[in-house]
Amino acid sequence: MNTTLLKTLTGVGILTVFLAIGLHVRIGNGAIHAGRNAGQTRQTNQANTNNDTVPKSNSPFVPAYMKLHESGELAKRAQELWSMLESCNLCPRNCGVNRLAGERGYCRAPGSDLVIASVQPHFGEERPLVGQGGSGTIFFSHCNLRCVFCQNYQISILGRGNRISVEQLANAMLELQQFGAHNINVVTPTHFTPHIVAAIDIAAGRGLRLPIVWNTSGWEHVEVIQLLDGIVDIYLPDIKFAYGEDSQTYADSPTYPEQTKQAVLEMHRQVGVAHPGAAGIVNRGLMIRHLVMPDNAGGSKQVLDWIATNLPADTYINIMEQYSPHHEAFNYPRIARRTTAAEYQSVVNYAQELGLSNLDSRAARWLNN
Repeated sequence: MNTTLLKTLTGVGILTVFLAIGLHVRIGNGAIHAGRNAGQTRQTNQANTNNDTVPKSNSPFVPAYMKLHESGELAKRAQELWSMLESCNLCPRNCGVNRLAGERGYCRAPGSDLVIASVQPHFGEERPLVGQGGSGTIFFSHCNLRCVFCQNYQISILGRGNRISVEQLANAMLELQQFGAHNINVVTPTHFTPHIVAAIDIAAGRGLRLPIVWNTSGWEHVEVIQLLDGIVDIYLPDIKFAYGEDSQTYADSPTYPEQTKQAVLEMHRQVGVAHPGAAGIVNRGLMIRHLVMPDNAGGSKQVLDWIATNLPADTYINIMEQYSPHHEAFNYPRIARRTTAAEYQSVVNYAQELGLSNLDSRAARWLNN
């Protein structure tokens, strides 16, 4: 069986996750089984459909979406987003294809079907998201960008994964809560926004009480982000590029810088600055990621200039050092190598010079080295 098996022991038992690469996804005691075809999917953990049997989070935190769920507004938002699939404009590509009729746009998502690559408690995210229980990550297949250096290109570009139903997605969220995850972290969610919002509404009615992390490339329509107001508690966008020429060359998205900036400002308007609460966990706020690329291909200092000028000085920023040439990066000499320690150090020091005071701990340790 060509799958990856993850076993993690906790007080609630063993969570077994088979990453969905070609065969199936399995979560916990069988909440999800997804075959090769959408018609093979089936719900097997009927206990999760009963609100009385799904443990709620022990945290006193109440996620933003509960108010909208109780008023019925969350279901209305899901329906409004779903209608956008008829002439898809969920992202700045504005493909206009009819996904409800099975058409595929630039992202290559299979019509209105939902495809995920894996579900798991993840311990490699930012520390305020991970805590002791992990970040409950759901990795979605396909992507609206074409980053030539993508380390997950098998999922984002080749689209590996399995089709599941919205109902199954809701149960995956509940399984992650039962496992003890601190949040529901939806990774590369943009092209499946309607499905995710509908699943949150279902899961909220069955006991989901974890904050939603919108883990995005940043290249979003402001109008779509506005529809997530009161649903998402934590926004985790990338700001990959400062210049359109670079974003066109390396991600096939010339409008990336400006549209991402507009989206990030709207995200901040909704949730504000992210500050850890009890046990160092963030439940609400904006957390920005920026990957330092070789030869300043991402315009790192210019990205930091924009943040310092347009957002509070204590905005949470993860300046990431792990760039490595993946996928097609070796075809682009400028980025066909790892980022050097000196390049990374220079960017972190510049953030400090700008007065940006809330750097991720992995970057902060480089200060004054």
